[in-house]
Amino acid sequence: MALLADEGANMGDKPGRQLTPRPEGGGFFQDLSTRVKLIMRLLADRRVNVLLKLLPVGSLVYLIVPDLAPGPLDDAAVIWLGAYLFVELCPQDVVQEHMRALTSVIEGEWHEAPEGEKSDGQEEG
Repeated sequence: MALLADEGANMGDKPGRQLTPRPEGGGFFQDLSTRVKLIMRLLADRRVNVLLKLLPVGSLVYLIVPDLAPGPLDDAAVIWLGAYLFVELCPQDVVQEHMRALTSVIEGEWHEAPEGEKSDGQEEG
């Protein structure tokens, strides 16, 4: 498990420094998936300004509209910039709330359902 030092903690000075674990299995595609889900949740949230929601929508419209600079790099840059600015300009408490919901882990134990029992807890019959 990789560990990250908290901000302001000097790695060599403090023996009691606090370290937070980095979630395992996070890679490019998982981060991209989480970012897309976050943007979709923020677009649906009423606490986010309607004019601010034009940023990701406008960057996607840029893909459809023919542009002067040929190539996929400018399209990718505009989409990345629109998504980045949208998340950064949204109210931080709203962004943090949705990120906690997306990255939370539900604690529990796996168990097999007994034969004849439906998933909602009612007996078949």
